[in-house]
Amino acid sequence: MEFSIRPATRDDCKDLARMVRDLAECNKITEYVTQTDLEQDGFRENPRFHAFIAEVPEQHKSKDGYTKIGIVFYVFSYSLMYSRSIVLQMLYVMDEFRGKGIGKALFKKVAQEGVAAGCRQLTFTMSHWNKSALGFYVSQGCQDDTTELEYHLMSCSRDVMERLDQS
Repeated sequence: MEFSIRPATRDDCKDLARMVRDLAECNKITEYVTQTDLEQDGFRENPRFHAFIAEVPEQHKSKDGYTKIGIVFYVFSYSLMYSRSIVLQMLYVMDEFRGKGIGKALFKKVAQEGVAAGCRQLTFTMSHWNKSALGFYVSQGCQDDTTELEYHLMSCSRDVMERLDQS
């Protein structure tokens, strides 16, 4: 299948938000970023994220009429153990376009960005139930560190951060 991958622009935010919503609903997540969040955070002088978008030609558009059919979000980070790192935040390809190499091409694009930036590792998390994604990443040479790690991945919600800020 013919497709192209390019850096996302502010004009893509409506489609980025649509695909974020699709993945969030699939994962039963009720809170996620909006189109406005994406416009403000990703397309400014010091963007808080970077993204690539996959597109198909008009003749291959989705059954719902979309030509923008896949996305990958990533950020750069720094690890005291590994130095520069690239963190894949989200990779999504619409269901009807899966199995056509689009996800692999988006993943490869993030890896290329990491290599170009001198990163020593690419990290990401994924839903524990998504066995097909796990198989895909392992087939690309990634390893599941979950069983090897001797620490927990923790997070604090906004309300916890605000409470800590005021205590």
